[in-house]
This record gives sequence, structure tokens and C-alpha cells, in this order.
Amino acid sequence: MKAVIRPSKAQGGVKIPPSKSMAHRAIICAALASGKSIISNIDYSVDITTTIECMRKLGAEIICDGSTVIVYGIKDFNRLADNNIECNESGSTLRFLIPVFSLTGQKITFTGKNRLLKRPQKIYEDIFRNAGLHFVQDEEKIEIQGALPGGEYTLSGGVSSQFISGLLFTLPLLAENSKIHILPPFESRSYIDLTIQMLAKFGIEILWENELTLYIKGGQKYIPHDETVEGDFSQFAFFGVLSAVNSPVDIYGMNPDSLQGDKQIIEILSQFGCDITCKNGCYRIQADKLTAGEIDLKNCPDLGPVLCTLAMFSRGTTRIYNAARLRLKESDRIQAMETECAKLGCLVTSSENEMIIHGGYTAPKEILHGWKDHRIVMACAVALSVLGGEIDGCEAITKSYPSFFEDLKKAGIEVELYD
Repeated sequence: MKAVIRPSKAQGGVKIPPSKSMAHRAIICAALASGKSIISNIDYSVDITTTIECMRKLGAEIICDGSTVIVYGIKDFNRLADNNIECNESGSTLRFLIPVFSLTGQKITFTGKNRLLKRPQKIYEDIFRNAGLHFVQDEEKIEIQGALPGGEYTLSGGVSSQFISGLLFTLPLLAENSKIHILPPFESRSYIDLTIQMLAKFGIEILWENELTLYIKGGQKYIPHDETVEGDFSQFAFFGVLSAVNSPVDIYGMNPDSLQGDKQIIEILSQFGCDITCKNGCYRIQADKLTAGEIDLKNCPDLGPVLCTLAMFSRGTTRIYNAARLRLKESDRIQAMETECAKLGCLVTSSENEMIIHGGYTAPKEILHGWKDHRIVMACAVALSVLGGEIDGCEAITKSYPSFFEDLKKAGIEVELYD
């Protein structure tokens, strides 16, 4: 799918879809709680439907009724409906569920698409092999067998918080008490806090012994709970930057008290010169002049692509650091944004762990490419709302935000989609 975007003035208002991060966590917790839970405000992106299908295979009954999901959770781990677990491109689904599915004791094969199985999984490989369990990975699958035991685990804090969250979903169900020791540098702690927050709502207690140690009491049980998923600050960021580089729109459906790490977009926009107001979960952002600055991505790596767009329209030179994980996403997001920003007249240089963006832009003379990556497509679309142009590979948005272009139109931007 391609999108032709014409320079147009942003206006009106947009309701941001529910948090993908929180929806994954709520659905998994509900599926592990024996009984009925109702999860409201669900957006059926490919990632979320993937997690739903996986939990069905674990034995949960899940009924989708509009934006509400009714979940009848599993009573035990003897109800596995299928040993082949398709994770598509969802890193959250894969990494959250490898430890959970291990508790079936059966041989499980996880598959995925595009770059998913090329993304680092060595932390789990080491954990399984150290426990004497089966773990094999190649370019087509990951195969496991054997239930992870309780006890002491030591994990790097600098690769992905998803490995820690995967253990946190699983270890409370074991008879033994457990601890997770996190080796610094510890990045994306905010995502661990989101997991702990959701687990608490479903009756699971996780304690911080200190800044780098988690204590997990064994023998716990998930309790059914009804949950409404809050708005997604990862997706909010695209319309926040649209408001900053184009003109203001009302952005609503948000929780100002959210623990989401990507809420850092509010602080970053303010740092770059935006005036920000919020009333009853509705944000309004406007800027007369944007000034470049330094951005630490340690706790908000998903903001990387759209922050390149913000930097492009800012006076001066922006440095984005702690960015190495951008190379391990659906695309190498550093390379992708370097390439696409160059087409827009903006010089971007990089090292393994940082990006330098020199503010400046021109209308593109060639088609932009989406790199099979939803966040690259959306970041480019925000830039083209000012400059005009065309993007191909736009079907990638279905991974996280299927209604993105519809919402962009609601925000006053002229968009034409075609195959």
C-alpha cells in the first residue's frame, strides 16, 4: 500500500488508540486467571490479535466483542490446544510467552515473520540451557521444552526489558520463591513497572528489593479482573510531533498519570520549545519555534523514529543517544531514518549508539520507503504532512496502529491511499 500525502494544515482532534503495551499485559494476565475477566478499549492491531491467538492456544477462551475482550482464563497448563505458536512480528508476544508456555512442559515451536527471529533471544537461550532445558533457535523457529524452575536469575538490563517481563508473568506461578538480578546498565525500567502494575491488578505481587533486584514470591495465583486499557503514548507521539511541526490538534484519550515510558514525549516536546496544556486527558501542543536538543532514549526507544522528524524541523543539531536498540527492531531504525531523512534534505549521521540530526528539510524528489516498519511509516507521514510526498510499504501500520491514516485525515491532513 502507498500513501500520497499533500501539504496540509493540521486541525481538529484525534482520539489516541489504547496502549499496545498495556493491552498485551492485560490479555496475558486475564488468560492466566481462572475465571472471567473483561478487558475494555482494545484496538485490534496485528500484534494484539497475535497475543490473543497465542493465549487461545494455551487454553484460554477469548471472545472479541467490538472493542471489548471477554477472557475466560485457564485453570492449569494441561489445556494446550496447539504446540505451534505463531508470533508474527510481535517481539512482545514472543518474549513474554516463551517462559509462560514452558510451564506446559511440552515441546513448543514459536515462529515469526520478517526480522522477528533475527532479534536477540540469547538471554532465554542461556536461561533454558543453564536449567538443563531444551532451547533451539534458527531463522525459522524457536523450539523449547521443559518448565522453567523457580530460583535465582541474572539478566542483562541493557538488551530488552521484555525478557524480565516474561519471567515476571511466569515465576509467581511456581512453588519456589524467585529473584531476578538485573545487570546494569538497566534500560527501559518503565516497561518493567508497567508489567508490575498490571500484575498487581490481577493479584500478583512483585517487590523491588533494591534498584536492581526483584523478589517474586512463589505459589501465587492470578485473580480475574476487569481492566480498561489507557491511551498509548507511543502513538500519541506521532500526533504530538504533528502538532509541533505543523499546527496544533487536540489529542485526547490519555492518562496524564500513566507510567508508560513513552510519556517522556511530553517532556521532550517541552524541551524543544513546545507549549503544552492538558485538561481531562486532552493535550494541546503548539510551537512557534523548535530548538534542537539532546534526547536520552534509554527508557523510550520506540520514540526514536518520530523524534528524528521532530529534530528535522528544529533549529540546530539534535543528539539522540542510548539508541543502539533501534537497530534491533522491525527494521534497523537508525539506518532507516538516516536514509529517509536524507531524501527530505536532512543530514543524519550515526554511530552504533547515537544519532546526530542536523535540522533542515526540503520537499522530497523521490518516494519514501517504509522499511516494513510501522514506526518508520508513521514518522515519515508526519514529515510529509508539511512537505508533501509519497510513502510505499504503508501496510506496515497494521502491526500497531491500523487506523493511523484515518486518524491523520481526521487531523486535517490530505492523504490518498492506493495499492
